[in-house]
Amino acid sequence: METVVAVLVGVLMASSVYLMLRRNLVRFVLGLALISHTANLLIFSSGGLHGTFPPLVPPGELVPGDGAANALPQALILTAIVISFSVFAFLLVLAFRTYQRLETADPDSMRSAEPVIAAGRIDGSASGGRQ
Repeated sequence: METVVAVLVGVLMASSVYLMLRRNLVRFVLGLALISHTANLLIFSSGGLHGTFPPLVPPGELVPGDGAANALPQALILTAIVISFSVFAFLLVLAFRTYQRLETADPDSMRSAEPVIAAGRIDGSASGGRQ
């Protein structure tokens, strides 16, 4: 089972990198969401897929019994899900506002939002400095 999950993580990671390298802002955002889900799956599989019962400590004992699922990857994934959802929501709003303002989803066409460098200046600063 671990081999199947490892191959799945590799395919999802390659797909997300492919989407992030495309010349479209929407595909970049979707690739970033996919890479966060891939990271969650990687953390989950690092804890092992052999747990047969939840990691509950029986009364009178200090540790859960053998074969219990590892609770640390589960806690890390819950935190990562919340963070990735908030980053995804922020990027969706940012991409939408960028599209509204610049009327394009092509990152190369978004260069019109960059400041113009004054001609003849080597340092590229627009304000005059002391000599």
